[in-house]
Formats: sequence, structure tokens, C-alpha cells
Amino acid sequence: MKIDKEISHPIHLQHKLKIEYTEIPFYCDGCKEPGIGLKYKCQKCEFDLHKACAVAAPNIHHPFYNKCEFQFLYNPPGAARRVCACRKDVLGFVYHCWRCDFDLHPCCANLPQVLDDGEHNLYLCLKLSSPCHRCGAKGPGWSYRSDCKTYNLHVSCVKELLVESWQAMYLNVDKNKVREMQTRIPSLKGTLKNHHGGERRRRKGQKVLPDCWWCRSCYCLCHPGRSYCSYRRGCRRFHSK
Repeated sequence: MKIDKEISHPIHLQHKLKIEYTEIPFYCDGCKEPGIGLKYKCQKCEFDLHKACAVAAPNIHHPFYNKCEFQFLYNPPGAARRVCACRKDVLGFVYHCWRCDFDLHPCCANLPQVLDDGEHNLYLCLKLSSPCHRCGAKGPGWSYRSDCKTYNLHVSCVKELLVESWQAMYLNVDKNKVREMQTRIPSLKGTLKNHHGGERRRRKGQKVLPDCWWCRSCYCLCHPGRSYCSYRRGCRRFHSK
């Protein structure tokens, strides 16, 4: 498939957007989700789009929803909505099925079929068959499941793991591993959650890496030397000092 090196986009007509590959996590101004790898960037503004958002097909089908035709929209239709895959709020670009009232982020519509933690392959599934290995809950939404069925993860939890992995690599970049970032998650070995024990999920403002903090508003990566998080303009970092 041909990739245009430069495009014009309807929501940012004042400047051209150029394709680039980045090893630094970014915040997509289209769907409002984090990303890494290929993106279209305005060289004059702090404006980024996932490749999947910048050159989104007007209509798509997804194998999980055989009866649905999803239409690409710049804004969610109607009141507050949640994405079928990750159960996160729709805040920007979205694929919407008018017949079934389903929604998908462009990045959710393009989720990899297989993820790898170094020891196991995890396969994309429509439902969660047992409590999530990371958060301990079940609930709706897509999942990733290992062949051995030991590991079940919400897509939303996988997104968190991927972002944490990207951030760890960003702070200590291994040039031999950056190409794996979009499908590689941290090892799951030895991290099975005790569902009667303490909560393993991070909280707002929790320090998770040396000299690294999460943004109070959007959970994005912050550095002590910066006023703002790495993804979102105007979003203040959290610092306990």
C-alpha cells in the first residue's frame, strides 16, 4: 500500500502534515488516544495524527461484527458514547455503525490480531472468557487471550501495558527493540493478580518509573523537568514535591 509522505487534512487545513516514524509516545489529536510508530505531524504546530486516523477509510467492516458497516466520523454522534473494543469514551475520531449503534476507535479497528510478551502469544477475541489477568474484573469489551487460556486481558488493560512498555523504552531506549513496540507487552510471568489482595493498577499521581510521573488529568507520561505531559497540550503534570 502506497503511503503519502505529505497530506492535507480537513481538521488542520492551515498546514500540511508529513509522515514520520517516532520512537517517542505521542497523543493523537484525532481520536485522543496515545500512539507510537508512524504518524502524520504538522511541522509548525503541536499536532499529530495516527496514520490510521490521518488516512482513515470512509467505511470499514470488522470480522467481529459481520452485519455492521462502520462509517468514519470526525466527532461522535449524539451523547456520550463508549467504544465497543476498549470501553473507553469516544472523544474524537470514531467509526460508527448506524444500524447497530456500535463505535470503534480507528486504532481499535486496527488492533493487531496477535500480541507477544516474550513467552506467550495472545490472540484478539470478542469477549473476555475469565477475569482479566491485570485488573481482576470481567465486564464487556474485547480481550486478548493466550492459547493456554491462563492469560486473559481486557483490550483497555492491554493498551495500558503497551503505553507503559513504550514509556519504559522511551526512558531507556533500546534501538533493537523499538520495532516491536506496537505488538510487544511486558512479561506476564509471575504477575498473576491475587483478586483478594491489593489492587495492582496504578493510581493517578503514582510514581511508576524513576524520575517519571503520570499526568493527573490523562494518565500520560510526565518528566520532572517538564511542565506538561508528553501527549497532551495544556495538561498539567502531577508532582508530589
